[in-house]
Amino acid sequence: MARSRKQNYMHGAAILTVGVIIMKLLGFIYKVPLGNILGDEGYSMFIGAYSIYNIFFTLATAGLPVALSRMVAEADAHGRVRQEEKTFRVALATFAVIGVLFSLVLFLFPDWLARDYLENPDAAMSIRAMAPAILLVCLVSAYRGYCQGNGNMIPTTVDEVLEVLFKVISGLVIASMLLRAGKGLPIGSAGAILGVSIGSVVSLAYMICYKHRHYRDLSAPYTAGVVEPGEPGGEETTDSSLKIVRDLLAIGIPIALGACIMAILNSIDSKLCMNRLQSAARFSYFEAKVLYGVYGKAQTFFNLPAAFITPLTISIVPAISAAFAKKDGATAAKISEDSMRIAAVIALPMGVGLSVMSEPIMRGFYPGSHEAGGLLLAIMGAASFFVCMLLMENAVLQASGKERYTMITMIVGGLVKIGVNWVLVARRPINIYGAPIGTLASYVTMCAMNLLFMSFTLERTPRVGRILFKGVFCSTIMGFSAWAVYGLAQRLIHMPGRLGMLLCMFLAMGAAVVVYLICVVATSAVTREDLELIPGGARIAAFRHMK
Repeated sequence: MARSRKQNYMHGAAILTVGVIIMKLLGFIYKVPLGNILGDEGYSMFIGAYSIYNIFFTLATAGLPVALSRMVAEADAHGRVRQEEKTFRVALATFAVIGVLFSLVLFLFPDWLARDYLENPDAAMSIRAMAPAILLVCLVSAYRGYCQGNGNMIPTTVDEVLEVLFKVISGLVIASMLLRAGKGLPIGSAGAILGVSIGSVVSLAYMICYKHRHYRDLSAPYTAGVVEPGEPGGEETTDSSLKIVRDLLAIGIPIALGACIMAILNSIDSKLCMNRLQSAARFSYFEAKVLYGVYGKAQTFFNLPAAFITPLTISIVPAISAAFAKKDGATAAKISEDSMRIAAVIALPMGVGLSVMSEPIMRGFYPGSHEAGGLLLAIMGAASFFVCMLLMENAVLQASGKERYTMITMIVGGLVKIGVNWVLVARRPINIYGAPIGTLASYVTMCAMNLLFMSFTLERTPRVGRILFKGVFCSTIMGFSAWAVYGLAQRLIHMPGRLGMLLCMFLAMGAAVVVYLICVVATSAVTREDLELIPGGARIAAFRHMK
């Protein structure tokens, strides 16, 4: 089999991160203009439909690809080449069945989901438009999980960039054409969402071609569990298809349910906010849609830090799984702690930056939106850090074979969010601000619980001080710098309106990045060993004379 050179987990994360940066830029091009095209009211339909889609998307793709990645990594660690390939074939069929079932639900029952679940009937057409994407994404996830389990992150990176690129182009073009034709906001929102399916078609085509060119063993014959004599792999035995399906589901279902809880929370968030804003806080249907719409716009930036951490979580799952398969608990514990520390160094400045610069971000990128946007993003900036740490903790526990623990923490965190939202959103002076407060409270709770579970799962408990101290110190200095530079720039640059605000904001962000990098180097928040794990890092460490 023609295998790509394996990357270590940080090398793989770096490759994925490059893709994430490109995707986030493309996503920014997609969501910011889309939010301005649809307005607060139309955007509420878009994010409402997306919250429903994410439940099915998460059920179909969150657990099983991780399970597949783990099973392939474990087979690879033991040199079972043929087992890896058979696992992929069985997983692909399993993913296809799940995708068909979930797509049918979205296609056949959009009115009920929009009217009775979201309490936003105008979102029905957008929900139906997402149905084809579920099946396509399920199939793509099987290919990605296989490559990731082999330690190869390149195809996932290229594939995700292609998917987002075609989603952006097609979604914006279709939405703009429909609205210019006078079709109305519900149809315009559905047109934007149709871009997701178009991007998924391109994504699947790429992964099929990549698998065929680089992993040719897929087409080799299998018997009832033994490779035919003379075939590659010799007399290697392979598990039965039934056992592979059982293992996939045993690992994947708890992970999927745990992850799905957050997707369900987002849809409950939509229903709960719309309901409590109208029934308890006494806002009209239109006012509730506007408030929830601007909350959705703030979520565009809130989700940014997590997107940069996700590549690291994808990379550490096979690395930790392989370490446990070899009964090397010390290596698993070291990878876990180092990954969490690096994640904190990445996530903290982004969270602080979102909170400090929340007002100019919302007013600059979404002019004309409801004034609540700034404070909403400030609260969500704080929550974004805990989202990132939760993602890392979940990945460690899942890779360690403790995926059921993550499901417990998600359930508890979900109950916290629902409780806080129920009480606070219903109070008219607080209204939509209760939603991000509930998000912050739930993620803090989940992070604390996961850390407790990790303490008796790993050979060595992650040291919170080592993980957080330097990142918090550097981010605090950076936050003060951004605030000071922004205020000074406003006094010195006399350019009125939105462009002046954006210029001051970018100057403040640029200064903040420089200050943060200086602090990181001065405090050795990132070590030479960390840099040597990423492409080109050794040269950077040598240039900086890092020890």
